[in-house]
Amino acid sequence: MAAAGSAAALAVAAVTAVAATSHAATTATLGSNWYAAAPYLMPLDNNPPDPGAVMDATGLKAFQLAFILAPNGGGCSPTWDGTSAVSSDTAVAGVISAIRAKGGDVSVSIGGYGGTKLGQTCGTPEATAAAYQQVISKYSLKAMDFDLEEPEYENATAIHNEIGAAKILQQNNPGIYISVTTAGTADGTGWFGKQMLNEAKSQGFTPNNFSIMPFDGGFGSASAQTSALTNFNSVLQSTFGWSSATAYAHEGFSGMNGRSDTGEYFYQADFQTVLDYATSHGMARFTFWSVNRDRQCSPPDNNGTTSGTCSSVSQSAYDFTKYSVKFAGATPPTTTPTATPTPTSSGTCTVAQWSSTAIYVNGNEVAHNGHKWKAKWWTQGEEPGTTGEWGVWLDEGAC
Repeated sequence: MAAAGSAAALAVAAVTAVAATSHAATTATLGSNWYAAAPYLMPLDNNPPDPGAVMDATGLKAFQLAFILAPNGGGCSPTWDGTSAVSSDTAVAGVISAIRAKGGDVSVSIGGYGGTKLGQTCGTPEATAAAYQQVISKYSLKAMDFDLEEPEYENATAIHNEIGAAKILQQNNPGIYISVTTAGTADGTGWFGKQMLNEAKSQGFTPNNFSIMPFDGGFGSASAQTSALTNFNSVLQSTFGWSSATAYAHEGFSGMNGRSDTGEYFYQADFQTVLDYATSHGMARFTFWSVNRDRQCSPPDNNGTTSGTCSSVSQSAYDFTKYSVKFAGATPPTTTPTATPTPTSSGTCTVAQWSSTAIYVNGNEVAHNGHKWKAKWWTQGEEPGTTGEWGVWLDEGAC
C-alpha cells in the first residue's frame, strides 16, 4: 500500500509540473469571488443551456461543472457522470473553451449525490489525488469543488481519501480554489458532515470554504436556511477553534432554486434573503443547483413535480443565476422586453407556427415569418430570426 501511494504521489508531481505552465497561459484571470459564486451546470445532461447565452443574459463569469465520478464499471480514472472518460473528452473541453473565450472560467465538481466516487475506488489519498490531477491538468483548472454527500460521506475510508486528495491538490497546485460541499440540516450539518469536518481537522486541511446544502431536509423557507447557516457557523467554530468571523469567512451556502427533490419551494425572494445574510456576515460562497433548472417549466408548476431542467416556479430565464452574479460583486444586466411582431404566413411549411409561450428543446422545428426553424437547445419566448437570441434557432430556409 505504501509503495502504491508513493508511485501515485510521484504521478501527481509529474502532471502538476506540466499543468503549472498551461494553467496561467490558457485560463481567464478571475477573482476567487467568481469561483465562490459559480452555480452548478451539468454540461452533458439535463438539457444544458448555452453557457454563452447565460453569460450574456446575467453577467455571470464562472460555472461549477458537474460531476466527476469513477467509471461505472469501476476503476480509478476520472469520468464525467461515470460514462465519459476525461482523458478522451472533447465535449466538455469545448464548453470550457467557449466560456473562456467570453472572459469566463469554470470550477469542476467531483462527487455529487449519485454514482460511484473516486474516493471509494482509488484506495488511497495519493491515488485519488492523482486521478483528480488528471482533471486539473486536462482543463487547466484553477478551482475544484468536492461535493461530499450520500452515500460516500457515510464511508469513513472514502472521506479520508477525498480529504487527503484535496489537501494534496492544494499543496501541488498553488493558488487553486477548493470548496467542500456537504449536506445541510437544521443543526448546520448532520453526524456524517461533522465527521467529515473532523477528518479535515485531523489531516490539517482547510479549504477556501465548507458549504452546506440546506434543502431536502425539512427546509421550507429562507429563514430555515439562514438558521441552519448560523448553526453551521457554530459547528465550524467548535471544530476548528475559529472565531465567528473566521468561521463565516470559511462558510458557504449551496441552495436549490425552485422546487426541491422533497417538495420544498425556494423562490427568488428566498434567494435574496439568503444572499443578504451571506453578504452581511462575510460568507465565503453562494451557489445553487442548478443553471440547468434556472428556467420556467410549462406549466410553471410542472404539475407539482421536480425537474432537472426547469424550476417548477414562475420565473424569467436565469432569475436565480443573477443572485450568484450579485454575490460576486457584479451588477446583472437589465433587459428591455421588445414587442413580438405579428407572424406572417408560413407558406408551405408543414410544421407548427412558433409560439412565444411554448417550450422548445433541441431538434424541435417551427414555422415563423415564412421560414422553418430548428431549436438547438431549450428555449422559450425567443423569437426566431430576431437579434439577441444567442443563436438558439437554426434557419432551415424559406418554406
